[in-house]
Amino acid sequence: MSKSTTAAAPEIHIEGMGSIPHENGVFFRVWAPHAKKVFVTGEFNNWSKNKHPMTHEGNGYWGLNIPDAKAGNQYKYILQTDMGLLHRNDPYARELTNSAGNSIITDPHFEWTDHDFKMPSWNELVIYEMHIGTFNVKEDGKPGTFETARQRLGYLKALGVNALEIMPATEFPGGISWGYNLSHPYAIESDYGGVKGFKELINAAHELGIAIILDVVYNHFGPSDLDLWQFDGWSENGAGGIYFYQDWRAETPWGHTRPDYGRPEVRQYLRDNALMWLEDYHIDGLRTDALLFVRNAQGKNLPEADLPEGWTLMKWINEEVKKRFPWKITIAEDLQDNEWITKGTEDNGEGFNTQWDPAFTFSVRDVLKVPEDEHRDLDKIQFAINHNFNGDAFQRVIYTESHDDVANGKTRVPEEITPGDAQSWFAKKRSVLGAVLVFTAAGIPMIFQGQEFVEGGWFDDTRPLDWSKFSDFKGIARLYRDCISLRRNMEGLTKGLSGQHTRIIHVNNEDKVIAFHRWYEGGPKDSTIVVLNFMNKEHKDYVIGVPEEGVWKVRFNSDWKGYDESFTDAAVFDVETFTSSKDEQEFSISLNMGPYNALILSRD
Repeated sequence: MSKSTTAAAPEIHIEGMGSIPHENGVFFRVWAPHAKKVFVTGEFNNWSKNKHPMTHEGNGYWGLNIPDAKAGNQYKYILQTDMGLLHRNDPYARELTNSAGNSIITDPHFEWTDHDFKMPSWNELVIYEMHIGTFNVKEDGKPGTFETARQRLGYLKALGVNALEIMPATEFPGGISWGYNLSHPYAIESDYGGVKGFKELINAAHELGIAIILDVVYNHFGPSDLDLWQFDGWSENGAGGIYFYQDWRAETPWGHTRPDYGRPEVRQYLRDNALMWLEDYHIDGLRTDALLFVRNAQGKNLPEADLPEGWTLMKWINEEVKKRFPWKITIAEDLQDNEWITKGTEDNGEGFNTQWDPAFTFSVRDVLKVPEDEHRDLDKIQFAINHNFNGDAFQRVIYTESHDDVANGKTRVPEEITPGDAQSWFAKKRSVLGAVLVFTAAGIPMIFQGQEFVEGGWFDDTRPLDWSKFSDFKGIARLYRDCISLRRNMEGLTKGLSGQHTRIIHVNNEDKVIAFHRWYEGGPKDSTIVVLNFMNKEHKDYVIGVPEEGVWKVRFNSDWKGYDESFTDAAVFDVETFTSSKDEQEFSISLNMGPYNALILSRD
């Protein structure tokens, strides 16, 4: 008599963390070393508390395959702990219903059409910093989304920027935030449009030749709606549990929620996060927020507060990025004038490709905001032009406005020049000088949303960008476009602006005129001269020494009335060199300049 048998279901083991859809269901894996039991609950089991117990795989990891689960299902983990039953969202969840809601199994498939996209050379990058919620709000006035940002990509393409730096787009509490208080480090902000909306924005940007750089936050998490907090019930000293330091090292200005950079599983969590953006979302670069607070517990460069494990973590991530995606860029916001941040890991440096340079920002803004011309210090401008890290012009990102520099008690540059009248003649004239420096000094230039049409006031996540100003100041936006074109050498006439080399050739602190030479290899259509007049005075037949003989053609004149009807439109002409020993140069030119005027010249 034969005995009927039922074949056991094959054991399934999938690599990775979180919820992983595959052809035989969805595999779940979570790290919870202090949990006694772990269950998966969700729409696929009518939110049963015990139908799907997970298998302990060792080392605190739990795994389970659920054949009935599928992409789009909501779910959570239930952990049986010494603190009782804990309902937790998946630390690796890519999407949630909201920051206090449920995790969502995300379909990894997306029809990418950006296969022909190529990351621009770093020396040709022009970055536009964007906050999704305020960049382009909806018609009903509600905060912007990935879709509303996508609607303005054509505008950004026409402006000439070829990289967007997006402030954090990870899930945060509520629908309005700068984004740096992320609750779920792997999840895309639901109010912005979730995973699909984000991928659609990236894909569309790539089709227009625009790279995407994303802000990531590893210096702290939360502190609100933070399921990582005491995730599996264990903690010491009332601290955050397995994902966080349990002592003084947890303390940050934003809450006692600094990740434990020394714990292998947390290091892996952060490393996997960085690579996820670059691999799964086709992101072209990462800007690491407040790096100083990753490498130092107090953010003050105090040796006794150093976090060497934070330093080695970021070094490891940068090494991984360089090995896997050498064309993708890593940017540090450290703000300490520290050359070791962008020194190569092979030389014991942190290994970032470039870093924000606040020395440029503060120096230039200090000169622009001074009311009286006689107090304008061109030594600060010289410093801003010449500053670099490790002798590499492109190891710094230069800017006069960023989200930090136009908020928290600080205003946009035009507002700082003439408070309460950010569109005054003085504000436009002098803020333009700052913009020209951003686009012509050696470094990777960056502007903040709305800067190109003289947005005033300060940045606030509840205050949308005022696009009516673009209609009012189209000329200034054209000025930015023309500068960007020259910076990227789009007409083939100013290659020197993308070169490593800079030399200041003229400084007149009495008449407030400075000139510098930029070049790649030198010669026609390469060597570029930038002249800036920081005085409200017209100069005629002003002599400046130049490095090469010939006719120097004016490629850009910031005083042109086409940029603004209030500008002087001084008579500026192409000029031919004559023999002279001015400025220790063999040749000289004689220029006309309007008040607060910037000129860019090169030779055919």
